[in-house]
Parts: sequence; structure tokens; C-alpha cells
Amino acid sequence: MNARVILLHAAVILALFGLQFVASDYVVLTFTRIMVLAVYALGYNILFGYTGLLSLGHAMFFATGLYGAALGVTRFGLGAPEALLVAIILGILVSTIIGLVALRASGVAFMIVTLMFSQAAFLTVLYFGDYTRGDEGIVIADEFRRFGLFGLEADLANPVLRYNLALAFLALAIVICLGLVRSRMGHVLIAIRENESRTAMLGYDVARYKLMAFVLSGTFAAFSGASYALMFAYAGSTLASIQYSIHPLLWTLLGGAATVLGPVLGTALMFLLVDFASGFTSASLLAVGVALILLVLFFPKGILGTLRQRALPWLP
Repeated sequence: MNARVILLHAAVILALFGLQFVASDYVVLTFTRIMVLAVYALGYNILFGYTGLLSLGHAMFFATGLYGAALGVTRFGLGAPEALLVAIILGILVSTIIGLVALRASGVAFMIVTLMFSQAAFLTVLYFGDYTRGDEGIVIADEFRRFGLFGLEADLANPVLRYNLALAFLALAIVICLGLVRSRMGHVLIAIRENESRTAMLGYDVARYKLMAFVLSGTFAAFSGASYALMFAYAGSTLASIQYSIHPLLWTLLGGAATVLGPVLGTALMFLLVDFASGFTSASLLAVGVALILLVLFFPKGILGTLRQRALPWLP
């Protein structure tokens, strides 16, 4: 792997690690949330950016992890690490089942099928309100967020632990994505995105590779959802709604689809833009809309995608 690639990604992780020592508590909390959701965006980028499949149903996988972890600790007495593991397994199972059905369609039909599944999952969350608490959501008490770690007592209510765990999860996701991009599977996914028929003609099992990308993407989403529930002590139906399928798409487009750091940059910029605009106007989404229009005009491939095209071709 190119030394510049390793140094760039290591520098980003080190910068995020150092941020906690100089930033205010509010900024640390904001970046904790950004890093957790950036994992979601990285997973979405595997399917959308590298494989060329536009899904409008990823909120379903995010909610699978979200409620899997929340119900695991509040109703089934699991510790936080066990609940996280269960949520990941559920994410793999759900994304495999949905992928086997949804990937029978393509193009606009695929978008509609994933949207329908996601909306069905959202309505299921509302229907089983006795367990999920519907719009009110599940608030996870602090005692459910304490667990043993290497013989020590850990508490996810501790902002320092929470920040560094979020950073560790993000670093792991970046490493996995870097490995995927450089692997044989990554090259095949890009080939499918560019010309699916020709890739199949060359002898590759296109359906299997698309399913692998779908499951990996859904698992990232479930992992992010579970992390969100445990770190921020909340799981609500809003996080399972269609807007949480649109968010990772916008984050990925803003930062640069098919770039490893693009989704991370896009998540951070979108959060900071909304936060900054909220200080001046209640119409903060107007600022987001203007930013997206400017993006389309001046950065048609996203910030890092356009930068790679014009100046830094070595960016993964």
C-alpha cells in the first residue's frame, strides 16, 4: 500500500485522538457522534460508492443494531459488549435475508425495494411500541452501560471512554475499508459498478459479490446503530425513519463517493454546518441545501472525489 495513503489515514486518526485534549466538552461530544455515524457512512459507501448500488433502506440496518443493543441490555440483561456482538450478528442476518430479496432487482427497482423494506421496518418499530417505546424511544439507564473491560470497570457514560471507543471503532472501519479497496473483492466491486455485464462475462459471480457488499454494508450500519444506542443511551423510532437512509447518502456524496475518507469528511462537514447554521437561523436545513447546490456545481464528485480527480490521483 502506498506510504502516502497510510500516512494520510494515520494522520487523520491521530488528529482525532489529539482533539479531545484541546477541544471543549461540547465539541468532544459532537465529534463522538460524528465518528459513530461516520462508520455508518463508510458502510454505505461500500455499497453505493464502490459497488454502484443506491440503497434507500439502510436505516433498517442501523435500527437493527440500535434496537438489538438497546433491548439486549434493557430487556435481556446482556452486558454492553455482549449486546454489541448480538446486534452485529442480527445485522448480518437481516442484511443477508434482505439482500437475497432486494438484489433480485436493479436500478430504480432496487431503490424502491430497499425503501419499502425500510419503511416496513419503521412501521414495525412503531407497531411494537410496548417494546420499542415508539416515538418516545428507549432511554438506557446508566447501570446498563457499565461493564468489565480487562478486569477494570468501564462506564459508557464517561465521555473520555466514549470518545476513544468511537475513535477505535472508526479506525477499525477505516482499516477494513482500506483493505477492501486494495483487495481482489474491492477491484471486482468497482468492476461491477463500471460494467456489470462485462464483469459477469469475465467469469465473476456478480450476484455473490453484490450480496457480500450488501451484507458488509448492512453490518457496518448495524454496528454503528448499536454503538449509537450504547454510547448515547437512546434508541428511538426517528433513527429508523427514511431520513436516516438519506443521511449516509448525503454524507457520502458531500465527502466523495468511492473514497475511503470521503464519508468521514462528509459526516463531519454536514454536522458542523447544521450546528453552525443553527446558531444563526432556525432554517438550518436551508444552509444544507445551499451547500449541496454548491457541491453539485463545484465538486460534482464530492470534495475528496474531485480533489482526487484534479490533483491527488493516489487517494484511495
